[in-house]
Amino acid sequence: MNIGFSAADEQFRQQVAEWMQQHLTGDFAPLRFRGGPGDEDFAPALRKAWEQALAKGGWIGAGWAKEHGGRGLSINHQVIFFEEYARAGGPGRMGHIGEGLVGPTLAVFGTPDQQQRFLPPILAGQDFWCQGYSEPGAGSDLGNIKTRARLDSDSGQWLISGQKVWTSLAHEADWCFVLARTETGSVGHRGLSFLLVPMQQSGIKVQPIRQLTGSCEFNEVFFDQATTSADNLIGQPGDGWKIAMALLGFERGVSTLGQQMQFQNELDEVVLIAKSNGAAQDPLLRQRIAQAWSGLRVLRYNSLRMLSGVQDGSLRPEATIYKLAWSSWHVELGKLAMDVLGPEAELLAGGPYELTRLQALFLYTRADTIYGGSSEIQRNIIAERALGMPREAR
Repeated sequence: MNIGFSAADEQFRQQVAEWMQQHLTGDFAPLRFRGGPGDEDFAPALRKAWEQALAKGGWIGAGWAKEHGGRGLSINHQVIFFEEYARAGGPGRMGHIGEGLVGPTLAVFGTPDQQQRFLPPILAGQDFWCQGYSEPGAGSDLGNIKTRARLDSDSGQWLISGQKVWTSLAHEADWCFVLARTETGSVGHRGLSFLLVPMQQSGIKVQPIRQLTGSCEFNEVFFDQATTSADNLIGQPGDGWKIAMALLGFERGVSTLGQQMQFQNELDEVVLIAKSNGAAQDPLLRQRIAQAWSGLRVLRYNSLRMLSGVQDGSLRPEATIYKLAWSSWHVELGKLAMDVLGPEAELLAGGPYELTRLQALFLYTRADTIYGGSSEIQRNIIAERALGMPREAR
């Protein structure tokens, strides 16, 4: 595990910091520290324009292999980019799902034709993606998916019917990757396929879900004989589970370091308020702040350990603990923020959804231990896959 950076790495860090300082100004200045979790519906058009600025700077897909249009940056340089991006207040990425999930998945499982069609628009900051996994009866249990797709031999189109839920930014997406059941009578992990589906069609209805924070960045998505071309199937029919699990492995990639830098920004704000309102004089609050700081360091070191191996989408043992670790840590940070704010934590600036950043943080972290696989599911994964313990009784 490499936990340090060379002189050349630090020179690259300076280049990233300078680029961010030069470009996150003017029309893009309002985006600083905006658009993150709980704030993802902020200024979507401006954030899409920002994606194109990133593309011109060569920062989208910078870690992708050169044969796929990327820059082939080393893990160290990718880590540095994500850290400096967050440190500078770079906005939440509209293109994260395309760059971080779809691109790496296509690089491993896609055909040359699929790579040539789908990767360049992602690199250019032009096509935006959403994820069609969870369903009302299949949240953490993806093996219970009911959405169905069948191939119509006459039209050469897959016909998709069903419902997905908690689909982040579906209302802004051009494409959705959909896990659907394509084998009649199949159950569990068998008979699932991985389809790339255009969102702008009459067979798809997107219905926003409003949260406690007032934002509605995720949605219900209804498919009623929605179509996609036969050649938009990734892998073979029935390969869906294997591909879906690899994609989730890519989700625990270098962007985790950027996530932690955003956490650092939030912790810094908590510390600043604690010093200004006198909460830092409370020994118990000081102790909790110290625990938050040390916990974030542990998350960083485990991420570097995760990134020290091959990035092929496989879920290595050290990666199995990451979701449980960061979500639990973030929940405690939300509680700490409210306790540091004191009585002000319960006062709204105006209307029901006029929240400060820390108030929104506290409310949003209520969901951290649920989405992306609940903490209960994560503990099962750790026990069964990482520790080799007996499977849960069915």
